[in-house]
Amino acid sequence: MGARRTVLATAGFTAAAALLAAGQAFATGTAPAAGNVLTYGGAAGSAVAVGDVLTSSLSAGTTVAIRTSVGGTTGITCTASGFTATVTANPAAPGTATESLTAQTFGGCTSNILGTTGVQSITVEKLPAVTSVTSGGPITVGVGGGLQTTVKLNTLLGLTTCTYTSTGLNGTTSNTDNSITFANQLFSKSGGPITCPSSSYFSAKYGPVKDTSQSGSPSVFVN
Repeated sequence: MGARRTVLATAGFTAAAALLAAGQAFATGTAPAAGNVLTYGGAAGSAVAVGDVLTSSLSAGTTVAIRTSVGGTTGITCTASGFTATVTANPAAPGTATESLTAQTFGGCTSNILGTTGVQSITVEKLPAVTSVTSGGPITVGVGGGLQTTVKLNTLLGLTTCTYTSTGLNGTTSNTDNSITFANQLFSKSGGPITCPSSSYFSAKYGPVKDTSQSGSPSVFVN
C-alpha cells in the first residue's frame, strides 16, 4: 500500500508541475505558436507584417535566361534583375500568403537572336500583379491576371518592339538560401514583327528575399 501511495503521489506531483509550467508559459508569452506562412529571423521567427515590402535581386553568380526554346542557347541573357513586392496577407501556416508585385527590373541584357544587335530594354507591365506563396514552397506570380512584357531590341534595321504575355509564372521557394527559382516559364508573343521570336522561356533565381520594412532587412522564410 505504501508503494502505491508513493506512485500516486509522484504522478500527481508530475501532473501539477506540468500544469504549472504551462500556466507560466502562457503568462509570459512563451507558449509555442502556430507560426505564419512568411516569417523573418528563421523558419520559426517573427511573422512578416501585412504591408511589409519585400525585395530581392538575382542570386549571386546567376543570370536571367530568356530563351526561344526550352534548353536552348538562343535568346536574351541579363546579368541584373530584381523585384519589389508588398505583403497583402500572411495567414497561419500551413496556408497561402499573398503579395502584390509592384516592380520587376532587368539590366545588363544582351541578345544573340538572329538579326538583333542588342537589347534596349525589358519592361514588365500589368503591374501590380497578385502573387501567392503557399506552404511547402510553390509561388505563382500573376494570379488571375497574368503578366505582359515589352522587349525592345536593337536590330540591323533599327529598333524593334516585341510584346509577350504569360498566364502566370510558377516557381519554387527555398529556405536553404531564402530564394525563389523560376524555370522555363512560357511567354507567348502577342505583338511585334517576325524578328520577335514566337515564344520566350524565362528562367531566373532570386535571393535572398529580404523584408526591407524590418530593421536590418532580414531574410524571409516560407513555412
